Amino acid sequence: MRVGRFLSASASRDGGKTALITAERRLTYAEMDRMTDALAASLALSGVRRDDRVLVFMDNCWEAAVAIFAALKAGAVFSPINASTKAGKLAYIIDNCEPAAILTQARLMPVVRDALQGAGQGADARAIAVFSTAGRDGVPEGAQSFADALEGEAAAVAHKGIDSDLGMLIYTSGSTGQPKGVMMTHRNIDAASDSIITYLGGRSDDIILNVLPLAFDYGLYQLLMSVRLGATLVLEKSFAFPKAIFETMRREHVTGLPLVPTMAAMILRMNELEPGFLPEVRYLTNTAAALPAEHIARLRGLFPGAQLFSMYGLTECKRCTYLPPEELGRRPGSVGIAIPNTEAFVVDDEGRPVPPGETGELVIRGPHVMQGYWRNPAATEAMLKPGAVAWEKRLHTGDLFRTDAEGFLYFVGRKDDIIKTRGEKVAPKEVEAVLHALDGVAEAVVAGLPDPILGQAIAAMVVRSQPDLTERAVLAHCARHLEDFMVPKTIVFRDELPRTDTGKVSRRLAAGEMETIR
Repeated sequence: MRVGRFLSASASRDGGKTALITAERRLTYAEMDRMTDALAASLALSGVRRDDRVLVFMDNCWEAAVAIFAALKAGAVFSPINASTKAGKLAYIIDNCEPAAILTQARLMPVVRDALQGAGQGADARAIAVFSTAGRDGVPEGAQSFADALEGEAAAVAHKGIDSDLGMLIYTSGSTGQPKGVMMTHRNIDAASDSIITYLGGRSDDIILNVLPLAFDYGLYQLLMSVRLGATLVLEKSFAFPKAIFETMRREHVTGLPLVPTMAAMILRMNELEPGFLPEVRYLTNTAAALPAEHIARLRGLFPGAQLFSMYGLTECKRCTYLPPEELGRRPGSVGIAIPNTEAFVVDDEGRPVPPGETGELVIRGPHVMQGYWRNPAATEAMLKPGAVAWEKRLHTGDLFRTDAEGFLYFVGRKDDIIKTRGEKVAPKEVEAVLHALDGVAEAVVAGLPDPILGQAIAAMVVRSQPDLTERAVLAHCARHLEDFMVPKTIVFRDELPRTDTGKVSRRLAAGEMETIR
């Protein structure tokens, strides 16, 4: 199915139902369907054609949701860009994908203007249609009015697209270099969303709270899956003020709460919360990074009536595994089994399956695996390798895993994160798990720093929940629970951990900061 049909089908079933709630506006399915038809027609009039790229450079606002589905209905490939992206990086993306249009907010127009000026030979700024959400009297020179576009004729665009066309180009964070554009077809998105809805037991009466950026695939799929279900999405810009978010959740009767570990840590630091304080929540999900076992136990205590899904995924296939909630008690450190209609297995350096308990690289097969990286054949070849059948490519994730005797998967670490110290290999996650088990530690990240004697020295950055926690206490705890070579040599306390634009804790940034003060 083409993804634009998610919206039109739900509007046909129940057009009067609330589709989207933001602080500024509430939209029914009928309203959202009409708006996206009108904007799609405006994009077509501006020169957007089938398979053209359209950048959606916005924060979490109702306009972003409308822009995404309008681009799809126009037959284009939408590319969500984080609103915190700076002009230099945006210029690179413009050069890389050569968009036909950019849909943005008034406050971001200076960044767009600088990026267009800084773009190289790949971008002809005169050929890029820019739509801005500024009021009609304040639309910057060279831009069109988003509001006027929404009030145009709501005509369907005849583009004759099929589901094997590209639907989305989503750029990775670029933590190891320039961002790479992950190519996803409509069929890829359809398969991923269907699989996730299946194991979550998604329902049309769900009301989902999303504070994760729509430019982050975890946040984006909350929109895509909600619209596919005909459910309601409550879209917030951030989790900076949890108490206000909780009030919104109570008022809107939220049933689904997607989390990342940072959000979980913030919730668990709120000592005034009582078990069952959000009784209508029926499920929570977590991905981006594994939750420490201690955090899982405490979340289950605060949400006794909700199912907690611990999951693992990566942008190149959206989602790989999930742990059935009934297994949390027995395997709190596991990220579970392959999601429906997916195969996940662990291989050695030669591509051969490894036995239970042995560490190797996770490989994914399934209809949600990306088509490759946009205009980057070398990077594509490194990740997509020939499979057992001639017509498929398997995704080699670059992540190290092991399985237990029953086939449940456990994340060990990224290949390039492994610390080599004193001739031994250390997975940072193993040290982090011990740190999270210590009372007074809210969050922790571990990295290896260059050392002339050890090769790499283990260093930890810690956020305290108890201000009197000392470095000596942390090291003593580690010494009790870790082998000597795994005990950190350096402990650095911070009020918060460094993060990427998508909110993930950045091991690379933490390592750089710890190196400068060592």
